[in-house]
Amino acid sequence: MKNIRRIFITLMAFMMLVPSIAMANTNATVKTPAADLRATLDQLLSEHFVLATTYMMKSYDEAADRDAVWEKLDQNAADMTPAIASIYGEEAAQQFEEIFRGHNDYSDAFVEAAKSGDEEARQMAEQEVDEFVNEFGSFLATATEGNLPEDAAKQVLAAHEEDVVKVFDHYVNEEYEQAYQAFREGFNRMFDISKALSSAIVTQMPDQFEGTMADTPAADLRSNLNALASEHFALAVLEMQKGYDQAADYDYVTWAENQHTADFKAAIASLYGEEGAAQFEKVWQQDHINAQSDIVTAALEEDDEARQMAEDSLMMFAEDFGAFLGAATEGNLPAEAATEAVWMHEEQVLKTFDEYVAEDYTASYDSFREGYGFMFGIGETLGDAIVKQMPEQFGHDMMPEQMPDTGMGGMSDSSSTWMWAAFGVFALAAAGFVYRKQSNS
Repeated sequence: MKNIRRIFITLMAFMMLVPSIAMANTNATVKTPAADLRATLDQLLSEHFVLATTYMMKSYDEAADRDAVWEKLDQNAADMTPAIASIYGEEAAQQFEEIFRGHNDYSDAFVEAAKSGDEEARQMAEQEVDEFVNEFGSFLATATEGNLPEDAAKQVLAAHEEDVVKVFDHYVNEEYEQAYQAFREGFNRMFDISKALSSAIVTQMPDQFEGTMADTPAADLRSNLNALASEHFALAVLEMQKGYDQAADYDYVTWAENQHTADFKAAIASLYGEEGAAQFEKVWQQDHINAQSDIVTAALEEDDEARQMAEDSLMMFAEDFGAFLGAATEGNLPAEAATEAVWMHEEQVLKTFDEYVAEDYTASYDSFREGYGFMFGIGETLGDAIVKQMPEQFGHDMMPEQMPDTGMGGMSDSSSTWMWAAFGVFALAAAGFVYRKQSNS
């Protein structure tokens, strides 16, 4: 659990930057036990998806950092074992670890089949997935004493695995736009899962969550911001790696970033109107996304002056974006605190990239996990500032009518709750463990 603890320490440090927000006394807030559970699931589930898809792409390319990605993917599973033990006992935890950590092995089977063009090997890999779905689905049903139906568990496990393989297959076929579209869809699906799962758990154990709900408008806003912030970090890191490697899919990662910017702009417009959205886009794109490319170019050309100019642009972005957030939230998020947090994020992106360039891949992916987790602190703090600014919009059971349907943080079919909850049970255990630890601290 070392990495998870480090991430939460980072988030706590971020909250110390804005004590006026953390201590504000208001009924409308994103900071509730149920919303915390949902946010933890947001992080665990989405990180798993990012690492799984990244590993398969890197392994297919025989990239030098593929082993480092694998280590973090494996650690993602290992981190959950103590939490399973705390809920279901050591025997169940051991069974969980054997099944869940073992299922990551199929990734190599798909990669080898793709590289060799061996259809029989591909079918065997697909059979391994089916066996995992059946075995793990049965485990979940038994562990929950039937509260999670076995068929539902198997359905959602299969759906997630299909998402990962779909990204990989498009990548192998050099259908890069489709690959990154599938990545975005599969990534955002994880936030749908966390909403359904956290809602089901809170309903099941209301006393543990002080009667709060995971699907309030404020919790939805926080989750939407979680998705936007964390996807930005994941794409920024990948875009800079691909640019430095001069990979064939580089332009399509930047395409995905542009699609993400459009989603972020729509969310800003829903809250602050078209004028605010236009101002956001100008600041976000000009001194931010473009500066990332300049950092890569400077690294390739070993141009220290160009690197410094790019860093200056990023600092200007942090100041401008901090000022924008401070003004937009009417001071509920102080501009100075916002600037500090945005620059901290930029430093994490740069650190992850610099360690990648130095071929210190273990350090780079350690930094990735820290930086990725930090984005959930941003989602929490910005969300809370907005909710305190607009309590009439977020203090009731329905989201504002203007809030865009970006595919993040909402289930279109409530009857799917148990199906999506199935995949999240293993993450629920980890989330519940972290939540209880925080509550007792």
